[in-house]
Amino acid sequence: MGVDVELQPGREALVRVPVATLWTAPETVRAVDHPALADPPDVAAWIGGMDRDQRVGDCVLSQLLLGERVLVTEVRADGWAHVAALEQPAAKLDPRGYPGWLPAAQLTPAPEAAPSATPLVVDATLTALRSAPDGPVALPGVVLGTRLAPAGRPVDGWRPVHLPGRADPLWVPEGDVVPLPTERPEAKEVLAVAERLRDLVYVWGGVSSHGIDCSGLVHLAWRRYGVTLPRDADDQAGATAPLALGEERPGDLYFFARPGRRIHHIGIVSREPRGEIRRMLHACYIQRRVVEERLPPEREATLIGAHRV
Repeated sequence: MGVDVELQPGREALVRVPVATLWTAPETVRAVDHPALADPPDVAAWIGGMDRDQRVGDCVLSQLLLGERVLVTEVRADGWAHVAALEQPAAKLDPRGYPGWLPAAQLTPAPEAAPSATPLVVDATLTALRSAPDGPVALPGVVLGTRLAPAGRPVDGWRPVHLPGRADPLWVPEGDVVPLPTERPEAKEVLAVAERLRDLVYVWGGVSSHGIDCSGLVHLAWRRYGVTLPRDADDQAGATAPLALGEERPGDLYFFARPGRRIHHIGIVSREPRGEIRRMLHACYIQRRVVEERLPPEREATLIGAHRV
């Protein structure tokens, strides 16, 4: 990994790969993690190469999507950069954004002026960008919720888009992107996005349609509609409005904590409650996948409230 000499502490940069993983420290990276460090990273191979326990290792903090803004806080000679993820609020960790380490080669300096056109957002679960309309794949693995800058009119069902760190546009299937909404979505629309990720594998720190965790699922589903929620469940509770249990509706949020402990889990209300019967869609640590289910007794015992975005 080579350091981009233009990356400077105190300046903003953009993620230039489809999914960049944010690590606790360079020294915590394991041998199994090497596909996630490539340029571009092969996140599907990384997740596929880990066993059940490796997918919940505490070396991973979060993930950043193509084009996401970061503030560079340190650049090391060995090719690593420390950043604050400006689009992932984490008030308790860093008021600027979620802090962590990633390979500097996965970043590019931010331009002086941001594109003025309405961004496109990837609505497909996964897509690939090509070097020409229906041409060879130039960048695979671009995920749901990724924002892309339009670079001109569609051609034969393909949209040209500008990408960070690339001079020439790439092409995305027109049906895989939509204009980023300017109006706040209804909660049921956000739930519908999250439902498309049912059965996706659980990955601690995951924020993509390759693999995801509980708060990542909530963050990504709202990101698809241009709404920025904090990255972690306890911060998400602080950024949303509490409801009396029984008033929750599909698309609202359930929060869970043990007595005297911080919030450790979040789920999306999937159906209106019927008496004491509650259901949610969530990335389940126990089952290691995204599931929709009735709250089991152990969840009911730690349910501390419902909130609305």
